[in-house]
Amino acid sequence: MKKKLILDVDTGIDDAIGILLAVKSEELDLIGITTGCGNVSLEAATTNTCKVLDLINAPSSIPVVKGSAAPLKRQPHFEHKVHGTDGIGGALLDVISEREITPGDAASFIIEKIMESPGEVSVVCTGPLTNLAKSIQQQPAIVDHVKEVIYMGGAINGIGNVTPVAEFNTFADPEAASVVLEAGIPNLTQVGLDVTKHALLTEKHIETITEPALHDFLKQSTATYRKAFYEQNGIWACAMHDPLAIGVFIDSTLVKKTACSVAVETSSRFCDGMTVWDRQGKWGLPANVQVCMEVEAERFLSLLVDVLNRS
Repeated sequence: MKKKLILDVDTGIDDAIGILLAVKSEELDLIGITTGCGNVSLEAATTNTCKVLDLINAPSSIPVVKGSAAPLKRQPHFEHKVHGTDGIGGALLDVISEREITPGDAASFIIEKIMESPGEVSVVCTGPLTNLAKSIQQQPAIVDHVKEVIYMGGAINGIGNVTPVAEFNTFADPEAASVVLEAGIPNLTQVGLDVTKHALLTEKHIETITEPALHDFLKQSTATYRKAFYEQNGIWACAMHDPLAIGVFIDSTLVKKTACSVAVETSSRFCDGMTVWDRQGKWGLPANVQVCMEVEAERFLSLLVDVLNRS
């Protein structure tokens, strides 16, 4: 039986590749995509989502639902340097999508789908956790009825990618991340920089994509991303942060996890958005999240390429 999935995105480059992976995966039943601000504005994220769905002629029956235009308490923090002003590296600029946006809001959609199929619907978040946090605030019961939540965010053992200690998604809305981490979700997994920094998409991987439109999209959309990664790390590649979260949902054996007690810093001059792991049990709190610590990166990248090459 296919796994029922709501995918929550702020569609920049790696979200876009994640959408392709989710739609083309034969293991998943994508029952909806919710959008929010993060890498780009809500409007840009929604437009990009529709363009990417059109690129692979995804069924029009997949709902696309708009969510939050801003974090819970802060001003938006966009990442145009990496993702470009449009969010997907200038790819698909000339494309105009006529895909209809489903009426309503993301938080209500998430609540509705979880509550109508208790224990069957999972949520994978590849942007800031604003939409999911609003869902929990509006209907706390979803915590007991969602099958699984996987989010791309945080950095437990390494440095951040937007500040010295904070990963972008948790930095963009730390209050939302805190709501999710403190909600008591029984099956919660963090796919953070600890593992995503090892999942590097290279030119070699891109050249193995056989469908011309997908090959061209990956090559064009990631060009600036790969250049920025090279300038910082000396490697011509880009990290597949968001696709890895979806990969972990498809195949949990791709990673090794550790049960951790984790919180997010929300009121620090230097450490806002930092994910803090209580290694020594100083807080006296139980583990609230399974944190991905190791990844079989090449096996994941093979999965990504194989799924994108499915007809």
